Amino acid sequence: MRRLPPLTAIEAFVQVARLGSIKAAAQELALSAPALSRRIQALERFIGRPLFDRRHQSMQLNSDGERLLSQIAPALDSLSDAVEAMTSGIEVLRLRLGILPLYAAQRLFPRLADLRARHPELHLDIDTAGHTVARLGEGLDVAIALAREIDPALYAKRLDRNRVYAIGARALVEGPNPITHPEQLAGLTAVLHRDMPDNFAAWRRAAGVEDIEPAAIDHFDSGALMLEAAAQGLGVAFMLASHFEDAQDDRLARLFDIEVESPYSYWFVCRPRALMQRPVRLFHDWLIDALGA
Repeated sequence: MRRLPPLTAIEAFVQVARLGSIKAAAQELALSAPALSRRIQALERFIGRPLFDRRHQSMQLNSDGERLLSQIAPALDSLSDAVEAMTSGIEVLRLRLGILPLYAAQRLFPRLADLRARHPELHLDIDTAGHTVARLGEGLDVAIALAREIDPALYAKRLDRNRVYAIGARALVEGPNPITHPEQLAGLTAVLHRDMPDNFAAWRRAAGVEDIEPAAIDHFDSGALMLEAAAQGLGVAFMLASHFEDAQDDRLARLFDIEVESPYSYWFVCRPRALMQRPVRLFHDWLIDALGA
C-alpha cells in the first residue's frame, strides 16, 4: 500500500483552502497558527511542491493546490460522515448545501419538516457565503443558485420562472400623493440587487420608461435587506414576485400593475457525478417534488 501523508496535514490543508487564512483555519481546528503552518509545510514537503500562494493576510491556492483540493475534499467529507455515522450508532447522510439566505428562509425552511419526516437520516449543512456554484465539489455538494443560465458542464434543474415587481412601502400607494405611474420613478430611489441588474432593465422596458432615470440607485447584496429597505421607505426594490408574495409583509405593496418575466431563475445545481451520491439524489428528488418543479 502506498504511503499517505498524515490525515492531520490533509485536514489542515482543506481548512486553510476553504477559509483562506492560517488564522481562521487554526481557530476552526483549535490549533495555534504556527502548529497549523507546520502541518501545511509537512504536506507540501510530502508532495514535493507548494500548494499556496502566500500573501500578507491570506493564503490562496495555486493551480496544484486547486487540483489537490478538488480530489481530496470530497473524500475527506465522506470520511467525516462515515465516522459520524459509526459514532452516533445510526446511519447519517450529510449534504452540504449552498443557498441564498432569502430563498432558504422563504422556500426551503418551511418545507424542511417534510424532508426530515421522509428522510430522517439526511442532514443538511447550510452555507450562505455566496459564489456557491464555483465551490461545488470543494466544500459544497449542491447549490440552489439564482442565475440567468448555468454552465452546461454542470447538472442543472430550473426550479421556477418568475416575474419582476416594483416593491415599495405601502405608504407610497395609500398616502396623500400616491405613486400611480411609472414616470414617477424619476423622483424615487431604485433599490437593486448587485448580482441581478437585468431585472431593472427588463422592468423599465415593459413599463416604457427606459429614458427615465430614478433619483438614485442603491445596490444591495441581500434580498432580505432590500425588502426591509423598501418597507422602511428608503426606495423601490425591483425584485422577484415570489420574494414579495412569500414575505407577507403588510408594510409592503406592489407599486405598478406591470407584468414582466425575470431573466433570472432559481436552479438546483451540482456536478453531474454528484447525482450518484445518495444524499444528493434524495435531496434532489424531494426538492423537485416539494416545489412541483
